[in-house]
Amino acid sequence: MSTITSNKNIPQHVKRLAQNRETPFLAINKNKVQRKFRQFTEAMPDARVFYAVKTNSNKRIVNILHDAGSGFEISSKDELDLLLNCGVPGNKIISSNPLKNIPFIRAAHGAGVKYFAFDSETEIAKLAEHAPGSNIYIRLTVSNEGSQWPLSRKFGVETEIAADLLINAARHNLIPCGITFHVGSQCIDANSWGNAIKKSRLVWEMVKAQGIELKMLNIGGGFPVEYVDSIPSVNQIATAVNKSLKTEFPNGIDIFTEPGRTFVGEAGTLVSTVIAKAKRNEENWLYLDVGVFNGLMESIGGIEYSMYPEKTGPLQKWVVAGPSCDSMDVISNEIRLPEPEVGDKVYIASAGAYTTAYASRFNGFPIPKTYLY
Repeated sequence: MSTITSNKNIPQHVKRLAQNRETPFLAINKNKVQRKFRQFTEAMPDARVFYAVKTNSNKRIVNILHDAGSGFEISSKDELDLLLNCGVPGNKIISSNPLKNIPFIRAAHGAGVKYFAFDSETEIAKLAEHAPGSNIYIRLTVSNEGSQWPLSRKFGVETEIAADLLINAARHNLIPCGITFHVGSQCIDANSWGNAIKKSRLVWEMVKAQGIELKMLNIGGGFPVEYVDSIPSVNQIATAVNKSLKTEFPNGIDIFTEPGRTFVGEAGTLVSTVIAKAKRNEENWLYLDVGVFNGLMESIGGIEYSMYPEKTGPLQKWVVAGPSCDSMDVISNEIRLPEPEVGDKVYIASAGAYTTAYASRFNGFPIPKTYLY
């Protein structure tokens, strides 16, 4: 893993926050969240957008996106309660987790949530009993090639099983309405969506032959943000996706999508403090007050972050680690930084997604507070 610093400027608002806030903390640019939402909806004007709340469940972010017109995708009662407390109506909420516990199903159904994903017989039985009459959509297995965070093993079924499950669901007081898939998080290959749309069409035709007319395709999330390497823009991906949709579904259908990272990732800067330095086996080690367990969990799955110290100077190679006593708490095995001193701030860019959401208080270290500016 290798990340290289540049002369990228640290946002002045973030630097001002760092003067009188304890670290670690996450600073979110609310204007950028709004701008990213607007760019996405302009690129995909025919899609209904449901923000994936798991990405960052800060209440103020939910309010910003709700005011902008977004819907929301959830998996748990806590996420449901958050949305209801923010005034989000049930008809703007969907649940695309194919496995749900019964208390959540009951609560969501009672709150007016009408759309649920599934990929098994057991889920059909639960939904039929506790959310009768709901619109349900099958999770299809698709390739996660081109994704930095694959999601293909835990969920989903192949085409023939998907068709059989949809047909069976129609016999259980449920409305089979569509298909969903996920190309994997941080996907940089637009063809992944195209291939998944083509595969979805196969299932669509299978169930149509059995007298079931589907109406909705949920193309999931996976839209990338810039960490270290360049990425295709939302417009580039949307152009490819829209072309595939028109090819496979020329008569038009309801399109759902579940962006998360693309709205909040680049809007966030994680501010940390250097707490120690050491020389180990000819390697320079740098220790921050934020690490894998209290904010940067995705670093162990392949996500690389750009880091910017306060000081400038000659670049040196560093291994950057977090504060805990666990040896897995290593953020980067190779990054080039000017040598910082204990007490200096280090700013971590594109940290608005899956940082505080994954964070725990392991070893007693705090979860970063979130400030919007």
